[in-house]
Amino acid sequence: MRAKVPWFRVKAYGYGAGLPCRWQGWVATVIYVLALIAMIAIVAPHVGSRPAAYAVAIGIPTALMVFVVWWKSDAPWRWRWGEFEDKDGN
Repeated sequence: MRAKVPWFRVKAYGYGAGLPCRWQGWVATVIYVLALIAMIAIVAPHVGSRPAAYAVAIGIPTALMVFVVWWKSDAPWRWRWGEFEDKDGN
């Protein structure tokens, strides 16, 4: 189910969504960046002994952000070539 008020707009070309279109999307992006910085700072001292932890520290916040962007987009994600469908589906 799509959100009534989108935080992100789908791309006109390519797959997925682009930059945020509402303040909530920008807040989610800032939280993602701060979480990524914090996770990397925590795991960085141990990267020599546990390299998989570094990948997990990047992967978890990124997966959560991709889910939020998908969930709060204004249309379903699909490959687009610059055309947009109107409300009637034409």
